[in-house]
Amino acid sequence: MVLRRCNFIVTLTLLMLCGGHSVFAAEKNQSVLDFDDEINDNYAEVPVESIQQFVQIYSIVKDNYVDTKTDDVLFQQAIKGLVSGLDRYSRYLSAEDYKQLVQYTEGDLASVDFGLNYDQQSHQWMIQSLNAHADSAKQGLRNGNSIFKIDGQELKKLNHDQVTSLLNGSIGSTLSLQQSSTSQPISLVRNKKIETDIQAHVVHNQVLVIKVKVFQQDTANEIKRLIEEYSSNRIKTVLLDLRNNPGGLLSAAVETADLFLNQGVIVSTKSRSEGDQQFQALPSSEFQNLKIGILINGRSASAAEVFTAALKEHGRAWVVGEKSYGKGVVQKLFPLPNGAALQMTVSHYYTPKGQMIEGVGIQPNQEYLLQHDTKDENYLEHVAEIILNH
Repeated sequence: MVLRRCNFIVTLTLLMLCGGHSVFAAEKNQSVLDFDDEINDNYAEVPVESIQQFVQIYSIVKDNYVDTKTDDVLFQQAIKGLVSGLDRYSRYLSAEDYKQLVQYTEGDLASVDFGLNYDQQSHQWMIQSLNAHADSAKQGLRNGNSIFKIDGQELKKLNHDQVTSLLNGSIGSTLSLQQSSTSQPISLVRNKKIETDIQAHVVHNQVLVIKVKVFQQDTANEIKRLIEEYSSNRIKTVLLDLRNNPGGLLSAAVETADLFLNQGVIVSTKSRSEGDQQFQALPSSEFQNLKIGILINGRSASAAEVFTAALKEHGRAWVVGEKSYGKGVVQKLFPLPNGAALQMTVSHYYTPKGQMIEGVGIQPNQEYLLQHDTKDENYLEHVAEIILNH
């Protein structure tokens, strides 16, 4: 057994060396869409010792693991481990997952393929409206099943809006669901696109509340249209509700911030492979006399944080709520020849003052949390008062 394994290691290592003293990994500036180019000139060196160690571990696992695993399964697992170990966002997408992801515009809001309803008798959240052929049903979930936790948060003390916000997220993102305190978590993909129309209403006859669920291509134009539409109603303040906004398009967040800024940096990005970029506000006086408020919570992320940080650091908006999620990364899809893809972080966002968003989040000017027993409309009225009186 030892002799056979050693021969296996030596043979595979020699095949990977290709006649030189090192093996190679794809260089960062290689086109991710072009797989037909000569690869020898586009690869960077990887230590031979690392490859040898991998081959040794691979051989041990294949020979000794309790269940038989095919080469394909083991290599797929190795790839997933390599990518998912980079950070909490990067991942390997199977051909099916990738196909599903590219069907939608980047930044679209989605949920899982069922709803949750609170049962008054059992005091539990129960699955409803789950189709028998849906992806979640294939994982064993059924209508009437109770749900204990989503992404580590126990549902028992949450209201309907809070539970819905846990189900919602960016298209293609995943959530972890647990049916009981003793059951194993199940990973589900948010693959059901939901409506993301911007909603607006007036509070206290003076505050225009605009709910932005996700930053999309027309977000800036729609916000501008709504402000102009309500301008005859003696509106003094605009409150942008970005709670549970998972982000969306960076360009849309920049364009929206540009509505309310007339100079200065909106956001900058830093990347080894993509280069550093800086986005500046264009001179404008259109909405400069309008008081702006922003409402965020722990699920406001990515592009929503870019927008919030820009207006906060330029002193253009008063931010209320709770600290945001802290997702300050730009991700890129790298398609692979077999139909799969890598979804990988390539850049970091930085605020106008050069502060990193990733893992830090945006701290509001004034912390004001939504209590479990407070209705959302009452909470918004209180936030509107805070902005008016600031």
